[in-house]
Amino acid sequence: MIRPRTSIGEPVADFHARSAVNPRFAFNTLAGRWLMVLIPGSLAEPGKSERLAAMVAPHAQRLDTDNAYMIILGTDPADDRAGRLKDGTGIRVLWDDDGSARRALRAEDQDGTPCTGWLLLDPMLRVFGLWPLEEGAQAMATLAMLPPPAQHAGVPLHAPVLIVPRVFEPAFCRTLIALYEAQGGGESGFMRDVGGKTVGLLDAGHKRRKDAVIEDAAMQAQFRARLVARLVPEIQRAFAFKATRIERYIVACYDSAEQGFFRAHRDNTTLGTAHRKFAVTINLNTGEYEGGDLCFPEFGPQTYRAPLGGAVVFSCSLLHEARPVTQGRRYATLPFLYDDEAAALRQRNQQFLATGQVAPAAPAPAAAP
Repeated sequence: MIRPRTSIGEPVADFHARSAVNPRFAFNTLAGRWLMVLIPGSLAEPGKSERLAAMVAPHAQRLDTDNAYMIILGTDPADDRAGRLKDGTGIRVLWDDDGSARRALRAEDQDGTPCTGWLLLDPMLRVFGLWPLEEGAQAMATLAMLPPPAQHAGVPLHAPVLIVPRVFEPAFCRTLIALYEAQGGGESGFMRDVGGKTVGLLDAGHKRRKDAVIEDAAMQAQFRARLVARLVPEIQRAFAFKATRIERYIVACYDSAEQGFFRAHRDNTTLGTAHRKFAVTINLNTGEYEGGDLCFPEFGPQTYRAPLGGAVVFSCSLLHEARPVTQGRRYATLPFLYDDEAAALRQRNQQFLATGQVAPAAPAPAAAP
């Protein structure tokens, strides 16, 4: 069982595993909800599947995509071939083809033999409880009694973000919006490692945004000067980090006409983006749109919005999402900041960046988290 090698309050390591809709599903994107992980071992034993299902059934109504979710970790290739595990309402099956999931969850013996059991994680993906396989009824009963995810700590939680007003003056904000309107925006993708290379993907089920790149060197210099004078000192004071490099000069537009949004993600999880340290969102027209705020699911459902010309700054390691814009257009600029040490990492990882056009991603079901 899992118990000997896992302790309460311990965060689980990141890992990827194969699912029915994604060959490289990122486990850490499930933060923000209670998460019950079932590691059943082989299901070839007669009656085992039925016994486990009976343990889940009394509290199955608690499982959904927002509050409490169940992951079943398949470890036996024979179960996969026989179709013994399938996704369901509030249930997703992940296949641990290379053992990385078991190692991250510490669900294997010293000799590498897979363990079985139930592992309950809090919305920050930290261990809350664990049970041997035969005590699944108790595990599910515990899950059923838990408060909503937003109340899991017993006190209000606040994401570790910095909000800095007056980084860009209103006139400069209008200049950047005018640049976007004159130039037009192109579809904005996201990065993912595929076959050892970091590639750009497009998927309207994951992200709907258009970006205009600021190409003019003089405009870039004005942009950079404001960050250096007004934002970098505040980041150093709040986070003890001296930013010396900037990645990308863009004006982004989330349009309510397409319910512009960016689903929960982290900004530094690929080889080509590992150098990114802090993400910056500078709103250019706060008050002229509805929706579109930032949310950090690991720290609850509350949202964050910078004032006009102000910035929200946060670690690229934090899970975050841009909520759909429901009225109007939200304009923002979204640079990443890093330092000289990270610049060396970026240079080393250039070899892993794929060349060519951004490719469409395989669509995932709308209800999948």
